[in-house]
Amino acid sequence: MLGAAALLGLLSVGLGAFGAHGLKAAFTAAPERAAWWQTATQYAMGHALAVGLAALVLDRTSSALASTSGWAFVGGVVVFSGTLYAMALGAPRWLGAVTPLGGLSLLAGWAALGVVALRGAG
Repeated sequence: MLGAAALLGLLSVGLGAFGAHGLKAAFTAAPERAAWWQTATQYAMGHALAVGLAALVLDRTSSALASTSGWAFVGGVVVFSGTLYAMALGAPRWLGAVTPLGGLSLLAGWAALGVVALRGAG
């Protein structure tokens, strides 16, 4: 899971830089797309750190719920950020209806991590 955290962090930095520099001209003409890209990047980076936290908790406790939390974060980033990146690149706007499913996965990850903490395992 720590590897997934590192990969998400690497991708979020790279995609953030690509959006800021490589897509600057395209985003000037479509500021809404720039905002989607920025939101996707912020959530990806923040949750890369959350996956790392879940990996550390898992290593410390061997809690299956910590593992569930980490993978919920990974899935959430893939769906939430992935759909926003895709729409920013011109994919159909109906993908915006899928984006909240990624958000729900992120929420589930935080809830699972919270339960681990409340149980005293984290």
